[in-house]
Amino acid sequence: MPVPPKEVRDAAKNALERRRKYNRGGTAVGVARARDLANGRNIPEETLVRMISFFARHGGSKDSSKARQDKTSAASISWGLWGGSAGRAWAVREMTKIRAKRRKK
Repeated sequence: MPVPPKEVRDAAKNALERRRKYNRGGTAVGVARARDLANGRNIPEETLVRMISFFARHGGSKDSSKARQDKTSAASISWGLWGGSAGRAWAVREMTKIRAKRRKK
């Protein structure tokens, strides 16, 4: 199980702080994800899949991109709880590695 890199941990920590400060953004699942990421816990494959799914649902539209630019918006905070753009890239990289190992077997 991979450990999130520093930039992903930092994004999650920052989002948790903004969520406390502005009292918005994310769900209980997003907060739990942020705590795991921020604390550098090992992230299981099932969670990586959920992360990729979250980013696919919430990252595609132009409007969501604009909302994420406002660091006080619920969308920006929610995105950060899952590790932000660094989290998306990391989850995809890790799943690519996992799938490549399976193909070799």
